[in-house]
Amino acid sequence: MDELDKAIINRLQTGLPICPAPYAQVAVELGISTELLLERLQQQLDSGLLTRFGPMYHAEQMGGALSLAAMQVPEARFAEVTDIVNAFVEVAHNYAREHSLNMWFVLATERPEQVGEVLAAISAQTGLTVFNMPKLNEYYVGLQLEA
Repeated sequence: MDELDKAIINRLQTGLPICPAPYAQVAVELGISTELLLERLQQQLDSGLLTRFGPMYHAEQMGGALSLAAMQVPEARFAEVTDIVNAFVEVAHNYAREHSLNMWFVLATERPEQVGEVLAAISAQTGLTVFNMPKLNEYYVGLQLEA
């Protein structure tokens, strides 16, 4: 990663400006062309340097819901259960943990009542108990990693 890639990553972590041409504005801030900014961003995604670039929406402010869930998945079934869980479009991300509850995932639903529906469907398809851990309070950390 060169200095320009670092500058792009650092700048984009603070968000895009709300304007008709946000990438053009960021490119001006970085002193490069819009085409070069988009090319470098695509290269970072293609190489795996970045695994995802996109907006983060506040589901609850849009009428939806978010919830953290966990499961105790037998190691022999971990890949199978991962495929089942990840097939649900409501699963925002899913990861393994070294804990008796070894699979954790976040649900983002369009309506609050869908959280229970999706968790019940996952439980039915996997045959495993899904533990729902809904958010009680929200704290904004503002994490930004310096590239």
